[in-house]
Amino acid sequence: MGRFREKYIGDKAFYRMLMKVAVPIMIQNGITNFVSLLDNIMVGRIGTEQMSGVAIVNQIMFIYFLCLFGGLSGAGIFTAQYYGYKDDRGIQYTFRYKLYLGLIITVAAITIMQVFGPNLVGLYLNESGDGGDLQATMQYALGYMRIIFFSMPLIFISFTYSSTLRECGETVVPMRAGLIAVLVNLVFNYLLIYGKFGFPVLGVYGAAIATGISRVVECAIIVIWLHTHGKVHTYIKGVYTSLKIPAAIVKKFIVTGAPLLVNETLWATGIFLLNQAYSLRGLNVVAGQNIANTINNVFNISFIALGDAVAIIVGQLLGAGKMKEAKETDTKIIATSFTIGLTVMVVMILTAPLFPQLYNTNPEARHIATMFLIVMGITTPKEAFLHSTYFTLRSGGKTIITFIFDSVFMCAVSVPIAYTLSRFTGLHVIAIFAIVHAADLIKCVIGYILVRKNVWMKNIVAEQA
Repeated sequence: MGRFREKYIGDKAFYRMLMKVAVPIMIQNGITNFVSLLDNIMVGRIGTEQMSGVAIVNQIMFIYFLCLFGGLSGAGIFTAQYYGYKDDRGIQYTFRYKLYLGLIITVAAITIMQVFGPNLVGLYLNESGDGGDLQATMQYALGYMRIIFFSMPLIFISFTYSSTLRECGETVVPMRAGLIAVLVNLVFNYLLIYGKFGFPVLGVYGAAIATGISRVVECAIIVIWLHTHGKVHTYIKGVYTSLKIPAAIVKKFIVTGAPLLVNETLWATGIFLLNQAYSLRGLNVVAGQNIANTINNVFNISFIALGDAVAIIVGQLLGAGKMKEAKETDTKIIATSFTIGLTVMVVMILTAPLFPQLYNTNPEARHIATMFLIVMGITTPKEAFLHSTYFTLRSGGKTIITFIFDSVFMCAVSVPIAYTLSRFTGLHVIAIFAIVHAADLIKCVIGYILVRKNVWMKNIVAEQA
């Protein structure tokens, strides 16, 4: 028992250090997801078609977000290790690279959504006996999408600044900016969706405008703060003096980051295809899954923040050459994440029937949402373990392995299962959803073996130097 405690349970200093990094991220993600829940409920109280239209666009935006996350996170691995190595010039290179790549991804995403928007939305609109108005859903989705375009450049700029701050140990400022932004979003949602205090009644389009306003606020706060605190964050001084990045450094970023970009793109596309497979059972499934996903995001903030903590804390320890400490710290964070996952599982199962009652939709959509939530609750410990395992492998630059571990599995196993069961069997959508999640147990075994073999313990910036 003593050896178990020593290996998997940290002392007070460990948890203080972990919470210092993770809690601000939890608070920011928690507030963001909670306000997204309120936002979702506001739209959901208008009607099923409006809620489903917004949900479909958000599924498409999810691919954009993960492409951005994957692409910029490749450079972020170096940022955390450069910070541990005390190399300001290296951080400047990663910062510039993020800006260039973020711009490319954003332009590509807007172009694709503009040209193929109706086709992408149409994948989710399938005739069924549930009585949903597919044409109205298409109209709401495309109108919402066109307004969202204007906020996308601000998204990649904010992500560049906030991710760099986090990778350099500053998690409070992005948290504050996110807090203010989501509150702004909530206020303008109320004003513009329902037309309160003299504002026009804009419905789902008001929700899109409110999102854009909140993005402006968030971006302004983070950019202004960082540029006015150059004495602490010295790497920001002169970051725009030159926009050049040495070719050898760019090659390093691409070699390490490209698998992450491809991984997140394929993984997000896999999620899109999974949800499209579920949508074959009707518009009520789209509505129910939207409700369940939004609520699930609120419950998952703890282990997602601990995954970010692995990337930051373990990445800095690897950059500083503290291999033994990195391994011990990583083991304790994974154990903490799994334990929290068990607690969240119990709470989610007990509260699953309550949240769908807040939505103005039909009983069938509410029932489907409840069942989705129960399955999500049961699988939360598995998700917590996989999330922390993924970031462990990524912290040491093992992006090829994470690519195989994550998106290859999604495309080779999860998507074919959902595709086959949804099209060639009469199984209920909840049964299909549960079987897809059960297949992830194979990933858990693979992840455990890879972490235990220490393939991730690598100081990539020292090797570069």
